Amino acid sequence: QVQLRESGGGSVQAGESLRLSCAASPGTIGRYSMAWFRQVRQKGREGIALIGTDGETKYADSVKGRFTISKDNTANTLYLQMNGLKPEDSAMYYCATDRYGGARNLVLHPTNFENWGQGTQVTVSK
Repeated sequence: QVQLRESGGGSVQAGESLRLSCAASPGTIGRYSMAWFRQVRQKGREGIALIGTDGETKYADSVKGRFTISKDNTANTLYLQMNGLKPEDSAMYYCATDRYGGARNLVLHPTNFENWGQGTQVTVSK
């Protein structure tokens, strides 16, 4: 059974950086396409970054150029480096696996992903 656990969130000021981690059960990171989503209370989950099994990445326009998704298959860990944080980046951040066993060219939409972690909160103040 796939298990994911996010960490690394916190409270920072605008312009600062954070690195989120997603610890996965063994074999997960190399087997699936992995993604980061975020959610503000009472709004839907927004897909922000994806990395395929081949390392190909995709980003939402809202974070392109500021956030970097990466992974370490050996360590079974997914990362999200967030630079130049803005107040509008404040949200609960989640990692997830694709639901198709490593499909490519996925749309960053929650319906294409599963095995959500519990989330880690990021708060950015002005």
